[in-house]
Amino acid sequence: MVNIHDVAARKRMEREAKLSTYRKGRIHLPSDAVDLSQYPLGKLTETERIIVHCDATAIVDLIRKRVYTAQDVLRAFVKVAVAAQDVTNCLSEVLLDEAFLQASKLDRYLEKTGNVIGPLHGLPVSIKDHIKIKGLDTSSGYLGWAYKTVADNDALVVEILRNAGAILYVKTQSPQTLLSLETDNNVFGKTLNPFNRNLTPGGSSGGEGALIACHGSPMGVGTDIGGSIRIPAAHCGLYGLKGSVARLPHSGLLGSHDGMDAIVGCVGPLARSARDLELFCRVMLDAEPWLNEPPLLEMPWKRGVANGEGLPEKLAIAVLFDDGVVAPHPPITQALNKYKQALARAGHDVIEWQAVDHQNGWDLITKLYLLDGGAEYHETISAGGESEVPQTEWILRHAQGRDPYTPADMFKLNLEREAIRSKALAHWNATQRRTVSGRPVDAILCPVAPTLAPPHNTTSWWGYTSHWNLLDLPGVVFPVDRFTAKASATYPPLPHPRNDVEKFIRNQWNPATYDNAPICLQLVGRRHNEEKLLAMLNVVEKAFQENAL
Repeated sequence: MVNIHDVAARKRMEREAKLSTYRKGRIHLPSDAVDLSQYPLGKLTETERIIVHCDATAIVDLIRKRVYTAQDVLRAFVKVAVAAQDVTNCLSEVLLDEAFLQASKLDRYLEKTGNVIGPLHGLPVSIKDHIKIKGLDTSSGYLGWAYKTVADNDALVVEILRNAGAILYVKTQSPQTLLSLETDNNVFGKTLNPFNRNLTPGGSSGGEGALIACHGSPMGVGTDIGGSIRIPAAHCGLYGLKGSVARLPHSGLLGSHDGMDAIVGCVGPLARSARDLELFCRVMLDAEPWLNEPPLLEMPWKRGVANGEGLPEKLAIAVLFDDGVVAPHPPITQALNKYKQALARAGHDVIEWQAVDHQNGWDLITKLYLLDGGAEYHETISAGGESEVPQTEWILRHAQGRDPYTPADMFKLNLEREAIRSKALAHWNATQRRTVSGRPVDAILCPVAPTLAPPHNTTSWWGYTSHWNLLDLPGVVFPVDRFTAKASATYPPLPHPRNDVEKFIRNQWNPATYDNAPICLQLVGRRHNEEKLLAMLNVVEKAFQENAL
């Protein structure tokens, strides 16, 4: 029998060997270092520092104009990515040699033809571990899958990225089972939040969040079935988009419960700007992925709509302050209030969103996640001879002691899901009775989670993200600020807890715990209206910039 510790050690040694060629001296952190975010930038040249502070949209433009070569750009991001791995443990698989060969080819092509190969020519893009890249291991956080799941082909999203001229150079950490909003596994270990090492970067795309927050990647690809793009974006101060199901390519992923469609995940981008989210979606849908992936809808990207065409001059926004289950911590409520006030000063129609079915929604979606009672997760973990990490234990407890659902049970659950969706749609439409314009709200502004990035192994409420997965509504996360714990600051008291989960999260509130954690919010739109959602995000951010006190 293979020793599981040998498998993990071998994976980590191989990763280190591939990184060592490109490491300019290892980073040694002071024992009391908490904010790790600046360490990966310490050995950059001034030009490299400029490059890694550009967003993806700027980078592809600068390469096209020959201000920088693809190799210049890759070299800068690789330098940071290697250092980011040292301080946050954010990487899984590494393909740097191949990446530099590709960068060289792209530079020669541009030099010879005067044209870029595609809209992402020379852009380094990081990829979440369970998204297949041909020839690379795809352990997806499972020891039992290590060395047994080498990808035979690229995921469709990877194929489109390659054809657009992107350079794939690293894969990033994801948690055991993937069904987690933190990032911890027995293959590579735990990923840390670069802004505060005592906090989680989120999950399941937590490696992406940590890497991009360190400026080690300009754009990353994650997945989201309960918050797995939006939570890492929020905990790491980034932009992240979860679209509706069947909009963006999703084939070529490896994870448990392949073939389960009671609740379906989405592929999406994490990035440093809102316009980069639009760039990613445009590249994906301009490639007509529905011709290669049958479940996808034939819905070309409407660039004009994404740029604001047809948007009402004044938006109607509903603000969700409390989902009726867990009240958010004060920094999140304060951020919501600031945006509410700024939107109102800008002349937008702002009302409060009345939460409906969030506890019922959570109870249902956990059943849909674990139709087999968690059997496949338990079997896969057991087959690898490994133990469950804490967040795996937490989610699997939601099915503890019950049998797998029968087909008849599943039919009833699907009916329950559709009933909740219908009720939510009617509730949204009914907001027309409360808006000044007399039309339903355009979007919902809400928290991403009840806390800022929490301490490791303590995430315990997904409802501010998973609810929108249940309803299949698109959600975009955007950064607002960074929290600073000031001894002189006072905060309003949190309400009396309504349940045990809220009691636990209420007791977590201590300003010092969350020092330096990013503050982000979420904007939710109508189903399959990703373009309008991104256009509205631009309006919301502009209103805040111009009207915040």
